[in-house]
Amino acid sequence: MKAVFFEQHGGIEVLKYGDLPDPTPGPGEALIKVRAVALNHLDIWVRRGWFGLRLNMPHITGSDVVGEIVSVNADTVWEPGTRVMINPGIVTGEDEWTRRGEESISPGYKILGENVRGGLAEYLVVPVANVFKVPEGLKDEEAAAPLLVGTTCWRMLFKRAQVKPGEVVLVVGAGGGVNSLAISLAKAAGATVYALASNAEKAKKALALGAEEVIDYTKNHNWHVDVMRVTKGRGADVVVDNVGAQTFAHSLRAVARGGRIVTVGNTSGADIRYDNRLIFTKQVSILGSTMGSRQDFIDAMNFLWRNEIKTPIDRVESLKDGIKMISYLEEGRQFGKVVLKP
Repeated sequence: MKAVFFEQHGGIEVLKYGDLPDPTPGPGEALIKVRAVALNHLDIWVRRGWFGLRLNMPHITGSDVVGEIVSVNADTVWEPGTRVMINPGIVTGEDEWTRRGEESISPGYKILGENVRGGLAEYLVVPVANVFKVPEGLKDEEAAAPLLVGTTCWRMLFKRAQVKPGEVVLVVGAGGGVNSLAISLAKAAGATVYALASNAEKAKKALALGAEEVIDYTKNHNWHVDVMRVTKGRGADVVVDNVGAQTFAHSLRAVARGGRIVTVGNTSGADIRYDNRLIFTKQVSILGSTMGSRQDFIDAMNFLWRNEIKTPIDRVESLKDGIKMISYLEEGRQFGKVVLKP
């Protein structure tokens, strides 16, 4: 099969597009022919690697997969050719966290494309429990785009930050898949949403998604002052900051007293420095979040389909152009998701 893969960690230069053996489904697994796969920053982080990450090489990333059933090695009925989407959160065993329904906290929780081979290929195998039928009327790219970011946003906003109708939500950086979808989800839940963007084009798109106002952070390094202005000196009840090192200190100044900062990533780096007096004097809660449970996935997808919320898609390209598209993502030029098709 054709795939985008790497055999060692490193920069964009370690990526290859070529042939790998077709996978074979083990017990309890399904073989999927990939029809669409969306990119995430996770593809970049996994390729670069981090201390403690051990992968069987060559490795294939790609967490957001829509495809069709080829075969199933399990006591369950799936018709070959059925169009399906894959829950990217894989539970490998039972422990105290899974029994509480907090599967993504479990040490045995894995993410498709991170810890196990993903979908930047013509075929992949996944646990049958992670296979769901695609709703009628959705294009492949529309179904693939929200799988990882939808689950992530759902847990981040509603389980961890517990966003409520009428609250003010600030999304720091509007271009990425998680952040662009977070604008739509928070708006649909009844919150007032403000966002940061790096240029007029991204600002226009963020407004179209439901942002009340968009602040161009390139025009004012101290953008938290603008946030206090638009919120009449109060600040945001919830700040979504997945940028990290470049923005976190400002997020602490932009959040309201008693507010919450929630994060699922650090696209600008993890070496974060801030004045911790702002945490205890304002009584701010800092919340981490990662992916979500099987039920979070189901609830997130149902909410998106029911409210007809479309995950912004920047472009749809061929898998053979995958390396170029990962570079495009790495440069931060996109607004929304980049989707590849074999």
